[in-house]
Amino acid sequence: MVWTNKGTPGALARALTAGALATGTLTASAGCVPVLGGADERRAGDRAPGIAGAECPDVPPPDGSKGRQLRGMWIATVGNIDWPRDGRRAADQQKADFRRLLDNARAMNLNAVFVQIRPNSDAFYDSPYEPWSQWITGTPGKDPGYDVLKFMLDEAHARGLEFHAWFNPYRVSRQSDLKKLAPDSPARRNPGWVRKYGKGLWYDPGLPEVRDLVVKAVMDVVRKYDIDAVHFDDYFYPYPEAGAGEFPDQATYKTYGKGMGKDDWRRHNVDTLVRTVSERVHQAKPWVRFGISPFGVWRNDSSDPDGSPTRALQSYDDIHADTRKWIREGWVDYVTPQLYWTIGDARADYAKLVEWWARQVRGTKVQLTIGQAAYRVGEDAVWRKPEELSRHLKLNARYPQVRGDVFFSASDLAENRHGFAARLRKDHYGTPALPPVAPAADDKSKAGDGPAPAHGVRAEGADGGVRVTWGASEDAVGYAVYRVDGERPACAPVTAGTLLTAVRGGGILDPTAKAGRTYTYYVTALDRMQRESAPARGATVTARRG
Repeated sequence: MVWTNKGTPGALARALTAGALATGTLTASAGCVPVLGGADERRAGDRAPGIAGAECPDVPPPDGSKGRQLRGMWIATVGNIDWPRDGRRAADQQKADFRRLLDNARAMNLNAVFVQIRPNSDAFYDSPYEPWSQWITGTPGKDPGYDVLKFMLDEAHARGLEFHAWFNPYRVSRQSDLKKLAPDSPARRNPGWVRKYGKGLWYDPGLPEVRDLVVKAVMDVVRKYDIDAVHFDDYFYPYPEAGAGEFPDQATYKTYGKGMGKDDWRRHNVDTLVRTVSERVHQAKPWVRFGISPFGVWRNDSSDPDGSPTRALQSYDDIHADTRKWIREGWVDYVTPQLYWTIGDARADYAKLVEWWARQVRGTKVQLTIGQAAYRVGEDAVWRKPEELSRHLKLNARYPQVRGDVFFSASDLAENRHGFAARLRKDHYGTPALPPVAPAADDKSKAGDGPAPAHGVRAEGADGGVRVTWGASEDAVGYAVYRVDGERPACAPVTAGTLLTAVRGGGILDPTAKAGRTYTYYVTALDRMQRESAPARGATVTARRG
């Protein structure tokens, strides 16, 4: 990632809302559809255990691929880039700031957040292995007084957003003094694991103890929290720095190299961590995905005929990350290369890189999403054009292997410089979308393995819109609500284009239903792998007047 700190949360949501109200075009997809709470939600979620069969047995589930798209944003915590904006803010203020970021995501019709919870061998949760992160309170190791990760996770899920828990595996600190770390930091307790390089501190990836610590930290979160995915960024061996020389792992290589060339040995060390994390995550919770967002260039074709037509840093050679191997071995469920260049860039053309990455995942079960450089908007003449990122998504549509996009980062989307985020929403995100089905279940032969349908859908006019409720499916963790104009058959297929929202609760209030208009609502159930049930019997209602 490129670390910057720009923008004010809330700007995008205000711009979108103000624009919609001014033109009179605010629709159901233009903002959040709130989940019911309190007594309403309890009444709507009355369970009916033991209900056999579907209400509409002849209606199939929606196609699990059409209209599905991952739409995400990174929320960076290191350096207080996106959140918390200031570690000295009170917990209530921090929580309000985080909610605003998520509300911006919903305003953009995004469906996933990638939240950095282990930025520097520290934790945004109560970890038995590492101290509380300094970025929460301003002080390394200081307890913030609340379960930060649970709060973030609950807030994301309440808005129907997937939560990808973002870990940085090897970085210890952005400064080089061990004494500035928390006293109980594993780096401070085990200085032999740590190497100074450039201006910072790094764990040595060649040490088995380091890999063990990373795996323990990841699995602690997987076991204790209901995350949707484990996510690594692009930092493996550190990026080369001018004047810093070679990463100082000569002693480790001498002990563990076993006759391998040093570069091959370093790649083997990273491969071992990636493979181990993948195996352990999927053994513990098969529905939790594991994904990585690598640097956008594996190798240049001048170094390898299988490389991309680029002239840039190479992850394979420079940070010892063999990203193409991870795809071929199936160690990752998704890959999100950071393609932070413009279309036509002479060194690394975005268009050529998308085509290259699409080839790498073709014929595999690895899903490809693209990392987009929202932070670069306004940087130069090309990036000052509000349509540049919109052009990226239009180009992506040529490649069926591209399953979505993730934007770096949340505060840049919120700031909406030059109107780029509003342009993205207008051109590409005008309606909601469900995320792709998890690769472990993304097989048409398993279409019948999805959750049992919801039941008893009810729709009634209410103050502020139309209230839609339903009885829960015991297999579901969420629900997709579809809306079509007019009175329609009670049992009918649903299509992605009529998706209104996805929620985790038992009901919604649709505030965008127009008074006097008739609508039919359908509800499907979603399981942990984003598989979808057939729709329950629909409910028709005419919205109240005045």
